[in-house]
Amino acid sequence: MLALGLLVGGAAHAQSPIAAPDSLTLGATVQAVLDANPAITALEEQVNVAQARVAQSRAGLNPVITGVATYTRIDPVVKLQLAADGPAFQLAPNNNYDAHIAAQYALTDFGKTRATIDLAEGQRQTAIDNIVVTRRDLAYNAAQLYYNILFLRESIRVQEAQIASLGQHQREMEKRVQGGVSTNFDVTTTKVRIAQAENGRIDLQNQLRNQQTQLARLLHKPEYVEVPVSGRLSYQPGNVDVNAAISQALERRPEIKLARDAENTANLQLRVAEHSDKPVLGIGAQAGAKNGYQPELNRIRPNTVGVVQLSVPIYDGGRNKQQRVEANAGIRAAQARTLDVQEQVRADVRQAVNNMQASAARFNNAEVQVTQASDALNRAKSRYRYDVGTNLDVLDAETQLAQARLSRLQAIYNYTLGQYQLKRAVGEQIW
Repeated sequence: MLALGLLVGGAAHAQSPIAAPDSLTLGATVQAVLDANPAITALEEQVNVAQARVAQSRAGLNPVITGVATYTRIDPVVKLQLAADGPAFQLAPNNNYDAHIAAQYALTDFGKTRATIDLAEGQRQTAIDNIVVTRRDLAYNAAQLYYNILFLRESIRVQEAQIASLGQHQREMEKRVQGGVSTNFDVTTTKVRIAQAENGRIDLQNQLRNQQTQLARLLHKPEYVEVPVSGRLSYQPGNVDVNAAISQALERRPEIKLARDAENTANLQLRVAEHSDKPVLGIGAQAGAKNGYQPELNRIRPNTVGVVQLSVPIYDGGRNKQQRVEANAGIRAAQARTLDVQEQVRADVRQAVNNMQASAARFNNAEVQVTQASDALNRAKSRYRYDVGTNLDVLDAETQLAQARLSRLQAIYNYTLGQYQLKRAVGEQIW
């Protein structure tokens, strides 16, 4: 039962048609977990970071404008003595002032900036897809805890029914002892079985509290002593087309989308490497004021500058070559990862279907066992009343009936989790 509490999840809606205002159905539980979990907020901020990087990359398409003001002191400066007795002619001032506004714009870098923008866009898309995966996993965990709680509640009801039945049998035994037709040994044996059933109920109640604590943590509601979950487990079998489910999974699973995002990012990194050694053709303009013009060196005068520049990388020590080698290796690794994820998706679908089929078979067997155990208990009680059976026969029949009911409940629980496991495997919304 503890292992069942840790199983990961399956389907079949088990909530009541109408829930109390203060209770949580499956959909309400999942939505509350998604709304409360800070991991979603953290990933949303990662998307904002990626969006900012896209904007930074796009800034390379815009001109760059700067304002500059400088003062420079030069000593000594060149002076020309044109005549032996004439004044010295100074070629530059000692105090130099320059203030200007400069604008630069890259006419073309032959695709380098565009490749950088595309890479940033790909990383932003990966961040968005990570949110989808995280939301799916959180919703799946919430559904798992929801059904764990329902399963444990139903199991406790089975244990309580067994305890009540054994208690009724004990009272009948005590009357028979008073009538002198039974012994205290039979009463004691019955009490032992009741104590064993009560221990089972205690264990189930402890597991239930632990599951409620886990759900309260996901809901960020530590004040919940008992999470107000509503619903009952129900068995709703259905047929599954495995091939259609696999095709749907290959199209819709977010893990495959992430793997393809990784491939796209690797290809974009190769494009960036291929364009990083391209030339850059740009223009620039400058307008401002400075001194140092003849014949009045200290007079501040307006000036303008225009420039056209072509920068051509010639040798980078082999850096770009190694960047391309690295990018190609990343592409091959991403492609291999995509193939691996696709195989894992196929296996997930098949395993989910296998689990559902096995649980359906167990449910059918459990139904037969419950019917047979109920009949055996009735017969054991009748035989005991007419003194042709023993008390041990009745106690064994009670135990077998409780075990059969728990087996049926466990089969329903496993089938339900199997349905949600299949939904998760094919990329469907789980509620």
